Amino acid sequence: MIKIKLHKALHAAQGEMLLDLNLEIEQGTLVAIYGPSGAGKTSTLKILSGLLQPDSGMLSVNDNLWFDTKQKINLKPQQRNVGYLFQDYALFPNMTVLQNLAFALSKKQDRSILQELIEMMELGELQNRKPATLSGGQKQRVALARALVQRPQILLLDEPLSALDRKIRSKLQNYILSIHRKYNLTTILISHDIGEIHKLADKVIILENGQVAQEGTPTDIFINQKISGKFKFTGEVLNIEQEEVVYIVTVLIQNQIVKVIAQSTEIEGLKIGDQVMVASKAFNPIIYKID
Repeated sequence: MIKIKLHKALHAAQGEMLLDLNLEIEQGTLVAIYGPSGAGKTSTLKILSGLLQPDSGMLSVNDNLWFDTKQKINLKPQQRNVGYLFQDYALFPNMTVLQNLAFALSKKQDRSILQELIEMMELGELQNRKPATLSGGQKQRVALARALVQRPQILLLDEPLSALDRKIRSKLQNYILSIHRKYNLTTILISHDIGEIHKLADKVIILENGQVAQEGTPTDIFINQKISGKFKFTGEVLNIEQEEVVYIVTVLIQNQIVKVIAQSTEIEGLKIGDQVMVASKAFNPIIYKID
């Protein structure tokens, strides 16, 4: 359990802003932080990692105090068991993939974790290459593997996939989800992509002007079921689930998520990631796969 009660005065684009956090995050949860630019999302990750010191408050991880102004406790970043994945990869250009991973090893740590991560992230054919020869998706896999070398309690992801195209981003999302589950991590992800959040997160925290505006599941926060009148739009399938004799298809439409009730004939051959058209027929939504 992560318990956060922290305050930090920040200099935002619109002027002074108070970051005021009062949160509890269950161990093993994947939490997404969502909100406009300048709301305090990246500052929150920096505070958790120890890269930014709060003005006051308390941070407890599994009953261990990492920060407490009253008791004058402030663990250094290297004392916090955190993996941090930045937007810009931050790989050492003069090192191979394997050397980049090995650099993250702590003293006397078993090197077997390197091969485990190389296999899991499918980096075997890349391990002797340097970052300049890798694609953006490959670099991000290396950066993600490096963040996990010391088996962190908490994995912090600051919009790690924002610069990648949709196909590569979807593959990297699968890696993140697989690693989160395998290592039973508590993962905190910053993302502006609602589809990504819906796919990955157990819980969403909405930050606005440094304040927690909303908390809940992606479905609670984002799903818009108020569909009426005639419409026709395209979107991406996020999920397909059977409910008794019908299917519920979750579709991302621009920046909104909708759920469509479909018959078995409508979802035949349909899979997550497909592009579809949702239209009205006699005021009932119907779904078509776009070839």
